[in-house]
Amino acid sequence: MSEKLKVGILGATGMVGQRYITLLADHPWFDVVLVAASPRSAGKTYGQAVAGRWKMEEDIPAKVKDLKVLDVNQVTEIAAQVDFVFSAVSMSKAEIRQIEEEYAKAEIPVVSNNSAHRWTPDVPMIVPEINPEHSEVIKYQRERLGTKRGFIAVKPNCSIQSYAPALTAWRKFEPTQVVATTYQAISGAGKTFKDAPEILNNVIPFISGEEEKSEKEPMKIWGYVDPQKKEIVPATAPVITSQCLRVAVLYGHTAAAFVNFKQKPSKEELIAALEAYSGVPQKLNLPSAPKQFIQYLTEDDRPQVRYDVNFEHGMGISIGRLRPDKIFDWKFIGLSHNTARGAAGGAILCAELLKAQGYISAK
Repeated sequence: MSEKLKVGILGATGMVGQRYITLLADHPWFDVVLVAASPRSAGKTYGQAVAGRWKMEEDIPAKVKDLKVLDVNQVTEIAAQVDFVFSAVSMSKAEIRQIEEEYAKAEIPVVSNNSAHRWTPDVPMIVPEINPEHSEVIKYQRERLGTKRGFIAVKPNCSIQSYAPALTAWRKFEPTQVVATTYQAISGAGKTFKDAPEILNNVIPFISGEEEKSEKEPMKIWGYVDPQKKEIVPATAPVITSQCLRVAVLYGHTAAAFVNFKQKPSKEELIAALEAYSGVPQKLNLPSAPKQFIQYLTEDDRPQVRYDVNFEHGMGISIGRLRPDKIFDWKFIGLSHNTARGAAGGAILCAELLKAQGYISAK
């Protein structure tokens, strides 16, 4: 009998759900035993449900292809078959908040790619290398929900992965002000070039809700768990302002960032801090953890999506073009893979961390 944890994927037919399917195909800890989606896909095999809209380069794993798709609203039936679920459902935020809480109250841990619960005060929003200790808030969330096993944890927005890790590595230099402009891939909207003709020969200077997420979400990640309030209290610095643009790239979010520091680090100190930075996933050698979380590239024209987006299988962050600025102290370019580190891969690494910490286990 397999010792792997039994995993269900909610929203399995969408682009992020498909990425979960491919990344978990040979996972050493997790076994996809159930897929769920909207009622229109329910009753079909997974292969039938994604026919004509499979967006991954890899083939559908044979084991998953013939699984019957369940209606994501069948919470009791699904909860009986799995140890925990990944959530990538496509619903309104109110509906997502409700259904994820229903799963948690059915004693199923939920690791979510969705934004609906990112600002629920007792829901941890985790980048495992940055704030693994935020899982401590789960005990307070369970008190609120009245659960013993069930809880919700989320990963942050894909756009911040291209610059927040660098700023984290530089926290000891006390960054005070940040300007971050992100140039975001179309897969961040769940699209490929085939179904996004509007992006060809174009740049779209608006992504709904993205700038607010880019400015606020790092503050929660850099915050702390307050045992009196039983919630996560966000950090107050640095102040971040951002602009987010959609560009004609399939995978990879690029950031152009400017930073002021209270301390005045040298370029050598900044690069050394990037290259030395690692976290709990590296110490624990978690299955999806990159060996090197952040790399610094010295070439003038790097990082580039074409060459660097798949660094550490898409789970690493690439930084380059660190140089003094005339208005700010320093400026740099960052790059992250938006559906690996930024979406499904980041959530899988989060689940690995939560398993290692004892929050996710077999029933």
